[in-house]
Amino acid sequence: MSITFDPIAVGGTKLANRVVMAPMTRSRARDGLVTDLTARYYAQRASAGLIVTEGVQPSVVGQGYPFTPGLHSAAQVAAWREVTGAVHAAGGKIFAQLLHTGRIGHPVLLPEGLVPVAPSPVAARGQLFTPDGVKDFVTPRELTEAEIEQTVADFASAARNAVEAGFDGVELHGANGYLIHQFLAPGTNLRTDGWGGSTPGRARFAVEAVSAVADAIGGDRTALRISPGKPDNDMREPDPGPVYEELLRRTSGLGLAYLHVMEAGDRELTRALRRRFAGPLVLNPHTGDRPTGPEDLALIDDGTADLLAFGRLFLANPDLPRRLATGAPLNAPDPATFYGGAAEGYTDYPALPA
Repeated sequence: MSITFDPIAVGGTKLANRVVMAPMTRSRARDGLVTDLTARYYAQRASAGLIVTEGVQPSVVGQGYPFTPGLHSAAQVAAWREVTGAVHAAGGKIFAQLLHTGRIGHPVLLPEGLVPVAPSPVAARGQLFTPDGVKDFVTPRELTEAEIEQTVADFASAARNAVEAGFDGVELHGANGYLIHQFLAPGTNLRTDGWGGSTPGRARFAVEAVSAVADAIGGDRTALRISPGKPDNDMREPDPGPVYEELLRRTSGLGLAYLHVMEAGDRELTRALRRRFAGPLVLNPHTGDRPTGPEDLALIDDGTADLLAFGRLFLANPDLPRRLATGAPLNAPDPATFYGGAAEGYTDYPALPA
């Protein structure tokens, strides 16, 4: 049998297998709070070696989508405690993904007077759904140096809240065109101060955010997700390798729990980053239009990755590790349950008989 189903440790967290439930935006929170539905959804998938939650904003201004949860208030901590308790009662492990969306958002999603912020005032091409309908992305306000330092502190504070809420650790979302990625990429970071310009300057925000979180809760409970070269949310990185190697070099002494790589198609860059990173590698492999599937487990057995992240198949198959291990049939994902009104549907996929 594949070593996929062997135990592995990520930092100080021991996992039963190497199948990771990838973070996926759910948009089912109410007033920034997760609900009983969230607890049921994640607990149903507790057979994953590790669950990584949907993106959770570390501050009010970090929200970029409607109906997403936070980890910056006491009420949010209390709500998440119900989720982590349900997952742990079912035998699972769960990390919170901390996501500041940066320029990806709109003022209608924020309290009056706030606007999306970013390293530089560069608007993303495209639109997003809001409660007021589909809106064009706006030009973000450039963060001051003091605000950058406060944003770093917000990540650390949210990480402490995550631990208080019962999470086993946190994953910083440095991928998919969100704030950390915006600092890393030359097309969105036009700064000429110490937070931009050179390769070390563009890596600085990510380094400091990861370092602050590791200092707050321990490197062994801190992870990072990156997507070098991925064009999501109007990102452009013509030569991504140097800044990501710089990032990993400068965080190498933190003893991070894992590195989570979302591939844009450059497997050689993935291998180069694996050589640079001393800890476990979680891979969300480039698979074109199809979801990550059973055929991709070979990437664990051949040493390309230590763990594999599954997204859409985990929505449709709450007992995905068991199905992968036994070769059982897989439920097909139903897009109607991904977002919005079909909230109950994504908890109603059938599991295998006992």
